[in-house]
Amino acid sequence: MKQSRRMGWGGAFWHKSPMNQILPRLLPLEGASNLRDLGGWRGHQGRALRHGVLFRSDALHRLTDQDLVALEATGLSTVCDLRGTREAAAAPSRLPPGARAVPLPIEPRIGASLRDLLANGAATRAETTRLLGVAYLNYATEQLPVYRQLCDLILEDERRPLLFHCSAGKDRTGLGAALILTALGVSWEQILADYVATDRFWRRDHPLPDEAPQEAKDAILDTHPALLTAALEAAVEPFGSEGGLIEDGLGLTPARLAAFRGVLLD
Repeated sequence: MKQSRRMGWGGAFWHKSPMNQILPRLLPLEGASNLRDLGGWRGHQGRALRHGVLFRSDALHRLTDQDLVALEATGLSTVCDLRGTREAAAAPSRLPPGARAVPLPIEPRIGASLRDLLANGAATRAETTRLLGVAYLNYATEQLPVYRQLCDLILEDERRPLLFHCSAGKDRTGLGAALILTALGVSWEQILADYVATDRFWRRDHPLPDEAPQEAKDAILDTHPALLTAALEAAVEPFGSEGGLIEDGLGLTPARLAAFRGVLLD
């Protein structure tokens, strides 16, 4: 990713853009508060991402029967679960008829470290944010092959419409959305606007240790644009350029990238 796409970014962007008053499009559900359509963002050659093709979400284990009816109406075909193995086993997803589950586990990195901080009385907002930054860097580098698998699945016609999610729909899901939108040529401002929309939608109902200081809890539950920016820069670095990340990191060669954009963009 070219550095110029991120330099000089202003934190108030998404509050001022009229487009972001209607994007992203939330699917109001009882059992998930951060399930939304990725459609509408403008990408390559000004073409908009199609609605009803890609969705991102928080965990799906609390979906009600009414929620399942609403999701079935989207024609959802594939649900990619980015939660770690134990997370997914502890809270199995509820899926609408016709949707197939595909586990793409990315193990969370902050839980054990947070417990250590709590034991040492050192769980400040700054230290918790630092640990979250370590997790983001891991997701963007060591776990990049998982996002490559996600792109492979999106390219398969029978897999769409496709939804991907983690627990909060914020960190692992947020990075996945950022990588996909980057490949589609979406501006960095729009990518960040999509990322921080979690702060508006998510009910912040992810369980955290009762003894954790509120400032540490807030750090875990908030979005962190600076961490996402650093993670994307780390993802680009081994490949030398945004194009290299897309082609060699995500496996979207020119032909595959053209197909990727062809099926997702109007």
